[in-house]
Amino acid sequence: MSSTESTWSSLAAWQPRAIQALLDEEGQGRLDRLVHRLAGIRFDWSKTHLDDSALSNFAALAESASLDSARRALFAGEIVNVTEGRAAEHTAQRGEGNAESVHLAKAFHERMRALIEAIDAGAFGEVKHILHIGIGGSALGPDLLMDALGRETGRYDVAIVSNVDGAALAEAVKHFDPAATLVAIASKTFTTTETLLNAKSALEWMAEGGVEDPLGQVIALTANPDKALDWGVDETRILPFQESVGGRYSLWSSIGFPAAIGLGWPAFEELLEGAAEMDRHFRLSPWIENIPVIAAFVDLLYAQLRGCQTRALFAYDERLRLLPSYLQQLEMESNGKSVKADGSPLGRPSAPVTWGGVGTDAQHAVFQLLHQGTHLIPVEFVAAIEPGHDFDEAHHTTLIGNCIAQGAALMTGRTNADDPARTYPGDRPSTTLLLDRIDPRTLGALIAFYEHRTFANAVLLGINPFDQFGVELGKEMAKAIDGEGDISFDIATRALLGAAFGSTGEA
Repeated sequence: MSSTESTWSSLAAWQPRAIQALLDEEGQGRLDRLVHRLAGIRFDWSKTHLDDSALSNFAALAESASLDSARRALFAGEIVNVTEGRAAEHTAQRGEGNAESVHLAKAFHERMRALIEAIDAGAFGEVKHILHIGIGGSALGPDLLMDALGRETGRYDVAIVSNVDGAALAEAVKHFDPAATLVAIASKTFTTTETLLNAKSALEWMAEGGVEDPLGQVIALTANPDKALDWGVDETRILPFQESVGGRYSLWSSIGFPAAIGLGWPAFEELLEGAAEMDRHFRLSPWIENIPVIAAFVDLLYAQLRGCQTRALFAYDERLRLLPSYLQQLEMESNGKSVKADGSPLGRPSAPVTWGGVGTDAQHAVFQLLHQGTHLIPVEFVAAIEPGHDFDEAHHTTLIGNCIAQGAALMTGRTNADDPARTYPGDRPSTTLLLDRIDPRTLGALIAFYEHRTFANAVLLGINPFDQFGVELGKEMAKAIDGEGDISFDIATRALLGAAFGSTGEA
């Protein structure tokens, strides 16, 4: 038996103790071990079942799984995406990584900054609106940044479109002036079907609106500049980034253009520095003090040892309402695998299903199940001490009070011998991330935390988190429906095609 298998066996024998009992017995010592602060964020795992025994075993797992070597390889720019033979150099975008890659990332950032300064100076005429078109990582990250930080910037109207449904594009440009709109096309390969279809329609909208040269108002954000050139984008308006930067890790690159222009360059630099602070912590801290690694230990405790198939995240701040959607891609596309990096069967659960919502709305929708349902679901609360509005402070005190109360209620529970319907079992775990404020630096650190947490989870499971072949088969079949490729569909699919398109189909 390998040392990794032996450690998993030790973990399998671990028995959880009630969270309330752990808090009562360990007191302040538990808070000292399981509450950490970094980059304006308080990370609190004290209301989980993680105890000294589990923590020690997980630290041993980190050693046997060679997490340290994997971490060094990540920051050194070595091949960590083994199935595709690539490095994963998103940290280099933040100044932490292979020196040559950091230098190139800075050069690309300077190119983006120069273009933004030219736009601000009027080189493209009067620009009021930025239409950013992408999908997946090319849209989710920028959308999160702008929704969280860009509500009152006053620089440009920024709309981000990802869905190939034309209704999404129509809604985005409803109040835009075509003559005053710049279109940013974000695609790593510049071959993404949905993105290029949306871009084509956007150019048609501009032409119909009287723009003589729509392509002259297009900026390409891509790791494949030649494809953008072939599509018709002028070389001076192509903002490249390294091929070693994966899509769902790319908001730090030129994919972050809408945030860089919408928020202003100083804000974008603060975002990068906040992420870099988390990078340095993850790279240098020992396992039992390492914030992303402790979070991964808690994730594995529930997914592997307690059989939890989902993980819920609730943002108790309207500005972070898109965080659950962003994390769905980051976590499930990265670690939703059934084989290890070496191709052997995983043989255990992979990533849990990530889901969530916004407090306090979610309390009146899904918290019934969290408190009294038959599923054990670890919950993560994310909130900010500083409000994002100038209304009566009662709004914010009510919001944060509800957030903290929910975690206490999940743990404490309540027994009602006279009415079982009013009994709460309790001993349900929660984590709380409490931000001092939502600003570029803190948000950068928060997103980098989730990236490193995902990476640590993957290494501890033996998964490659940087490929995503699971999305390819559906794309191939969709292209076959459009006449590309030779795929024979089943009778049920042919019937659906017939019903949808009026084509020949059976039944």
